[in-house]
Amino acid sequence: MRTRPSTLLGMLLLATSLGSCFAGPHQLRRSLDDLDQKFYVNSPWFDASLWVVPIMPVGYAVAIVFDFCITDAYHFWFDDAWDGAGTGFEHLYIETTDGSVESLFMDRSGWTRVRK
Repeated sequence: MRTRPSTLLGMLLLATSLGSCFAGPHQLRRSLDDLDQKFYVNSPWFDASLWVVPIMPVGYAVAIVFDFCITDAYHFWFDDAWDGAGTGFEHLYIETTDGSVESLFMDRSGWTRVRK
């Protein structure tokens, strides 16, 4: 079976287009993550119930698909690819009530180290 050059070119173009959709600010996913954090800080039991029921896992699945198809593709192709600088995401500030942990990518952070 021979593949025509136009079919091969089309497949390459499709792979390149879809591959770019994995990169981006992931706006809906990170917004849902901020909401999850807000729920957890205010009521860990309520947040846990959203994971058991499974509202949060379904929400994350929908957010991943939406980000892949729309927001990440838009930001990559219409903004970031041409100037070489990515679009950032500003996380929601949440007032903590019982301390906080830092990102493991920050200097001097550690597993389960709580800053009060």
